[in-house]
Amino acid sequence: MTKRKPIGASFGSWVDRQIATAQERGDFDNLPGAGKPLPKPTGRDSATEWVQRRLKEEDLSAIDLLPPSLALPREIQDLPAKLAKVRAERRVREIVEDLNARIRDAHRRPQSGPPLTVVPLDVEETVEEWRAGRG
Repeated sequence: MTKRKPIGASFGSWVDRQIATAQERGDFDNLPGAGKPLPKPTGRDSATEWVQRRLKEEDLSAIDLLPPSLALPREIQDLPAKLAKVRAERRVREIVEDLNARIRDAHRRPQSGPPLTVVPLDVEETVEEWRAGRG
């Protein structure tokens, strides 16, 4: 697949060509849900309802749809409540280290959405806060 639209090609023809090439390769064969209609709307905002149902089916949350610059600050905000339910210090460290790895990864990738302003957390400081919250 071409990463950039060739100079002189219209956007429509470029996209149509990529789709046709993918169809010839069989990229659209045997996709999950192929040949199944979308669920009928119930009268509410059918697009929103469809997305909500899909999130539930795939065990995702709305935060999974956000760009990292919005999702990561939200995770940091929710971290104390999440850690309050954890019993083992080792698990607290794993959670914080995983979050830090995802923050570093997001800084290495091209940005989408608002600028990413979060920085990795201090693991030791976070563990101390967790300990203080338990006592």
